[in-house]
Amino acid sequence: MARSTWLNMPPGWRRRKTMPINPSNMRVVDVARLLNSTSFGFVLAQARLYREFNRVGFRIGSSENPRNINLLKYIAWMFDRKHTPEETSGARSYEDRRNAERDRQAEQSLAGRDIGQLPEVVNPDRKAACERNFQLFCESYFPETYSLAWSPDHLKVIEKIETAVLRGGLFALALPRGSGKTTITESAALWSMLYGHREFVVLIGATESAALELLDSLKTELEVNERLAEDFPEVCYPVAQLEGIANRCAGQLYKGERTRITWTSNEIVLPTVEGSRASGIIVRVAGITGRIRGMKFKRSDGRSVRPSLVIIDDPQTSESAGSLEQTRKRVRVLAGDILGLAGPGQKISGIMPCTIIRPGDMADIILNRNTHPDWNGEKTRMVYRFPTNMKLWEEYAEIRAEALRTEGNFQKATEFYLANREAMDAGAEVSWEARFNHDEVSALQHAMNLKFQDEAAFQSEYQNDPLPDDTADDSLLSVDEICAKINGLARRRVPLKCDRLTMFVDVQKALLFYVVIAWAEDFTGAVIDYGSWPDQHRHEYSLADANPSIQTLFPKAGFEGALYAALSALTDECLGREWEREDGAVLKIERALVDANWGQSTDVVYQFCRQSSHAGVILPSHGRYVGASSKPMTEYRKQQGDRLGFNWMIPNVAGKRAIRHVIYDTNYWKSFIHARLAVPVGDKGSLTLYGRIPGAHQLFAEHLTAEYRVKTQGRGRTVDEWKLKPQSHDNHFLDCVAGCAVCGSMLGASLPETLPAKLDRKPMIRLSDKRLGGIPPNGRLKLSELRRQKNG
Repeated sequence: MARSTWLNMPPGWRRRKTMPINPSNMRVVDVARLLNSTSFGFVLAQARLYREFNRVGFRIGSSENPRNINLLKYIAWMFDRKHTPEETSGARSYEDRRNAERDRQAEQSLAGRDIGQLPEVVNPDRKAACERNFQLFCESYFPETYSLAWSPDHLKVIEKIETAVLRGGLFALALPRGSGKTTITESAALWSMLYGHREFVVLIGATESAALELLDSLKTELEVNERLAEDFPEVCYPVAQLEGIANRCAGQLYKGERTRITWTSNEIVLPTVEGSRASGIIVRVAGITGRIRGMKFKRSDGRSVRPSLVIIDDPQTSESAGSLEQTRKRVRVLAGDILGLAGPGQKISGIMPCTIIRPGDMADIILNRNTHPDWNGEKTRMVYRFPTNMKLWEEYAEIRAEALRTEGNFQKATEFYLANREAMDAGAEVSWEARFNHDEVSALQHAMNLKFQDEAAFQSEYQNDPLPDDTADDSLLSVDEICAKINGLARRRVPLKCDRLTMFVDVQKALLFYVVIAWAEDFTGAVIDYGSWPDQHRHEYSLADANPSIQTLFPKAGFEGALYAALSALTDECLGREWEREDGAVLKIERALVDANWGQSTDVVYQFCRQSSHAGVILPSHGRYVGASSKPMTEYRKQQGDRLGFNWMIPNVAGKRAIRHVIYDTNYWKSFIHARLAVPVGDKGSLTLYGRIPGAHQLFAEHLTAEYRVKTQGRGRTVDEWKLKPQSHDNHFLDCVAGCAVCGSMLGASLPETLPAKLDRKPMIRLSDKRLGGIPPNGRLKLSELRRQKNG
C-alpha cells in the first residue's frame, strides 16, 4: 500500500490496520475498504459486495466464520466470472428470466425429493436366514422385546403363525395376559411385509382406535429399529427420509421415479423400489364393527390386489362379550365379511390373538375346535396343574395378606415360600418358567399371587377359563329370548284378546321414553308401540348420544318450557290416536302415567297433568323402592280418600300439587313383567312384542335386561330387589313396561292367583217355590214342572 494512501486513511482505520490481516476471514466491510484503498481509487461498492456474498456465500465464505469472506476465494470467483463467456448476448426478456428461474427451482426441488442411493445391506446372511424362519426373525431383530426364554406354548404358537403366513390357513390363539400375543402378531405382520410373503395385510381390532394403536406400533418399528434399518434399507431408508412428515410421500423419488409410499394414520404402503420384494405392500386397519367389505388396492404395476393376511387382535370388548347378540354379530362378521376379503376363488390367512372374557363369548366360540375346526384354536394357560399341597399355599396367602396390610410388601410370604418350596411346588406345572417379577422367585409364585389377588380375573385373563357370571339368573330371559317373543302383528295393531290400552312415559332431560301396551283381563299383554321423543330415527341409540334432544327442538325455551312442550306433543300424538284391533274395533288409551321422580321435573309433570286436555286419562306417578325390610304396600292401611290397589295406591292429595298421583312398588312390578315375559306365547298372562323380526327389538330387550335381581329376606318375607348391572347404562324401557303393568292393574286386569277367593252364592229361593215345595238344587223349576205339581 502506498505511503500517501496510508497517510490519507482515517485515524481509526490506521489503528485497526496495525493488526495483521487474515485474508481467509475478513468482514464484508473490511474487504470493501481494502479494495477501495488502492491507487485505483473506488472500485467496488459495499452494497454490491453484500449482494454477491448473499448470492454465492458458500463459495466465497470463510470456513472459520460463515458471516465473513475469504478474500482469496472471492478473488478466484471474480476471475472465473470475468473469463466465463456469457451464454446469451444481449438482455434477456422477462419471459426468459421467468422460465430460467422456474427451471432452476424445478432442479432444486427434484434434487431435494430424490432420496439418493440406498445404503448397502449390513448383514445379508442374517436377512436371508430369517426369510422363512419366524422365530429367528423375532430373536434377531427384536432382542430387547423377546429377552426371556421361550415357553413351549410360545414355540407352538410361533410354528402355527409361520405356517399361516407362508402356506395359508387360520389360527386363533388364547395366551395368558402379558404373554406377548399381540407383540408376536405385530412381529408376524412385519415379517410378512418386509419379505413380501403377503401383499395386503389388514389389522382389525375390537374398535378402530385399537387397530390404529397396532398400526402405530408397526410404524414405530420401521422408523426407529436399527436392525431393520440395517438389513431392510429398501423399506426403512425411504421411511426415514420422510422424517415423520406425511406430506412428503407424494413427491418422494428414487432414481427419478416415485416411490408411491403412503404413511397415513390408518394406512401404510411400503415404498416401490426396484428389486425390493416389499414394494407396494399395503397395510390397512379397521374395527370389527366398521367398514370391512370391499377392501382392494391398485398397485403401481396396474394389478388390483385384495387382502391376503388378516390379523384380528382381541376382537371383543367386555361389553360385547356380555351380550349374546353382539357376540353372534361379531362371529357372523368374522365368518362373512372378514374371511371373504380375499375375493372369489382366493383363501385368506388369518391370525387372531384373543382372551376369553366370559363363557360362550366370541373367543370361546372360535377357539372351540369342535364347532370351528378351521381356526385351529390354541388355548393355553398360565398354570396347567396346581400344587397338590394347597394347605401350605393357603397359609402363604394369609401371610401375604397380613404382610401387605402392615408392611406394604410380601417379603415374609416369599421367605415362607423359600423355606417350604419343595413341598409347595410339588405337583405343579406352569407354562412359562421364566415369567415372574423381580420380587418373586418362581413362575408358580407369580401365578399364585395373581390368583390370590383376584381369582375371577385370574381364571379369565390368565387361565382362559372364566368363572360364571355372578349376576346371571337362569330364570330371567336373555336379550335374544325377549326379542324372540314376537306375535306377528303390525306395529300399533291391538291383538284380538286385548281390550285395555295403557301408556307410560319415562321423563329424562334429553328424551322422553314411552311404551304402549294392550292388556286383557287376565294380564295377557302385547307391546304395540314404544320409542323416544324426539324420534332418533335409528335402531341403536342411548340417552347419552341423543340427537336430536328436547333442548335442540326448543332452543329458545328453558328446561321447564321445553319439557312441557315435549310432553304435550307426545301425549297428543298417542292419547289422541285411535288404535285399531284385529277385528276392526277402535280403542283408545284409557290410562297413562308420567314419571314424576326425575329431579326438577316433578313440578312440571304435575302442572302438565293438571292442565292437559287428557287430564282424565293421565296421572303423574312415583316408583318406590320397597325392599325386604320395608313395609309392603299390600299392608298399607287405607286412609280417607285413598285408593289402594295391588302394590299400588292413589293417596289423598293436599297442598300445592293438588292432583291425584300414583305410587307403586317398582321391585314388585319389575319382577311381574319379567314373569310375564317368561310365559310362553299363547298362554294366559304372556307378554309379547309386535312384529315379525326379532332383531328389530334389540335395543328394547337390552333395556329390559339392564337390571338383575337379588333375592333378599326381611320381615319374614323374600323380595326381589332390582339393581342396575355395572356394564349397563339405560333401563328406561324397563321402567316404562313396569309402569304400563301398573296401569293395567288400575284398569282391572289381574292374574287369577292374585284374586281374592269368591264366596259360593246360595241358590235363590222364590216365595212361589216355597209354596209349591220340591225345590230343585238350582233353586228354580220349569213351568211344566210347576203345573204338574199344582195339578198333582
